[in-house]
Amino acid sequence: MTVDRLVCANCSGPVAEGRCSVCRANRARMQQEPGWSSISPATLVALLVALLAVVLVVEHATA
Repeated sequence: MTVDRLVCANCSGPVAEGRCSVCRANRARMQQEPGWSSISPATLVALLVALLAVVLVVEHATA
């Protein structure tokens, strides 16, 4: 989940705008936490291609 899509329960504004102290605290917390949201789509595609290549090599070696 990215900060752009979150709505604050305290002020009903987008968390990305940081209208209240709750928004600002949650935005800061989410920016500090590493997670899957920090992986770029290009990196994800590269990982999937590499995984597919490994599967094909293993399949070819065992056939």
